[in-house]
Amino acid sequence: MKKFLLPLILTALFSGYATAQRMYSCDNRYDADFKVFVVDNKYDADLLVYKVGNRYETSTDGRWFFVDNKYDASKKIWFASNRYDADLLIYFVKNRYDAGWRNRKKMHLIF
Repeated sequence: MKKFLLPLILTALFSGYATAQRMYSCDNRYDADFKVFVVDNKYDADLLVYKVGNRYETSTDGRWFFVDNKYDASKKIWFASNRYDADLLIYFVKNRYDAGWRNRKKMHLIF
């Protein structure tokens, strides 16, 4: 019985994380769950982000899918014009395998 219960619990716990990267870009900073700033250098970023074309390709390691409706999103973000107004510094990468966390202390913003 334990053999079957543990995988079932783990699947239930991590199934929500598989879709945790559906993002909606807000126009208002007060509607957002957190604020992001896009840096020019990947070494300054907390998270390296790759934009995926399909909502099922997302991951918790920086593969984001941008949705058109805020009710379809798992997180609402606002793009700050100043890095000091942002909660998370991101850099958009061109390769999906380059996406990932550089500063894991900020992971709580995504979950």
